[in-house]
Amino acid sequence: MVLELTAQIIFILAVVALFYTYFGYPLLVYLVSLIFPKSVKKEDFEPKVTILITAYNEEKAIRSKLGNTFQIDYPEDKLEILVASDGSDDKTDEIVKEFADQGVRLFHQAGRKGKTYTQNKAVEQATGEIILFSDATTDYQSDVLRKVLPNFADEKIGCVAGKLIYVDKSDSDVGKGAKSYWNYETFIKQSESRACSLIGASGCLYAVRKSAYQPMYPEACSDFLICTVVYKQGLRSVFEPEAVCIEETNKRTDKEMKMRVRVISQTFTDLWRNRGMMNPFKSGFYAVELFSHKLLRYSVPIFLVLILITSTFLAFNSFIFAVILTLQIAFYGLAFITWILEKTGMRLGIIAIPLYFVLTNFASIIGFYKFLIGERYATWEPIRETENVKT
Repeated sequence: MVLELTAQIIFILAVVALFYTYFGYPLLVYLVSLIFPKSVKKEDFEPKVTILITAYNEEKAIRSKLGNTFQIDYPEDKLEILVASDGSDDKTDEIVKEFADQGVRLFHQAGRKGKTYTQNKAVEQATGEIILFSDATTDYQSDVLRKVLPNFADEKIGCVAGKLIYVDKSDSDVGKGAKSYWNYETFIKQSESRACSLIGASGCLYAVRKSAYQPMYPEACSDFLICTVVYKQGLRSVFEPEAVCIEETNKRTDKEMKMRVRVISQTFTDLWRNRGMMNPFKSGFYAVELFSHKLLRYSVPIFLVLILITSTFLAFNSFIFAVILTLQIAFYGLAFITWILEKTGMRLGIIAIPLYFVLTNFASIIGFYKFLIGERYATWEPIRETENVKT
């Protein structure tokens, strides 16, 4: 009787934690953004801007990226284009040098030091008051700076993140999952921005005051940590939905998994090294955002395992728990089947949702394990397809 009661309590707590993570927190932060909104005093603002493109062996994408960058609407005398090459050993540097007479500067980091380290060094060489960070496989709309910069007229804004739209010409199942997940994340980002401050930006498109940028340790997930860096200085990070960039999704499960494991492991490192920021007495609602959006989200596998174990134990004496257990087995079974079918090239549509859910949570387990054993990610590999999508 005691064991059964204990199992029931654990089951209920795990379900509540799971519900709060995926539904309760988004609702909470949305309500806070409505009741206690923090506005941004936007005005015309036209400072010197450096567009910093970090690249490693991007010979297939860098020419197109630079062409897209030239289309951005902004005065040439106030725009610097700087490509930071992290020890690229293909033709990336050669291609960038072809654009030297058009004002493109190349910063070559000798030897592979990693994205964050390379960005740190490149920022030292940047001349812009505002640094716009970009990936080599991301296309911007021409008005991107006209949408981002007015936010910086507000002296309390230290970082502005744009809206990433994933596209997938092949209509792959992994691509559908990534797009659905990112739409969900975008909703939360909009609410966090209005309620307090963003806790992370998309590495494809975010801008930072150079005066607020501080060098980060090499293994940091820079586009996540930057928001904490500026928040510690009393500045906010905000989301600008009209500043749009487009990028291809991963199309294969293994590539999506590899990317997520790296990002999650890096994020655990950042959370641990900045764990004091999850103290609400120190950082207010920002601590709630960090704890709920990141720590609890990456703890979902624990909740799922607890729900599975307790419902298995309780199913022997309860029809309701037997049904709950059956539904879980069916869900995970469907994920496994779709994983097998995906390898044959089949298009699975909506039934691929369980696979993507399991994939993201399994990545959390692996990422946490790698964090625990001290494996750190400073370098990165380009893993998306490099067929660019034009805006």
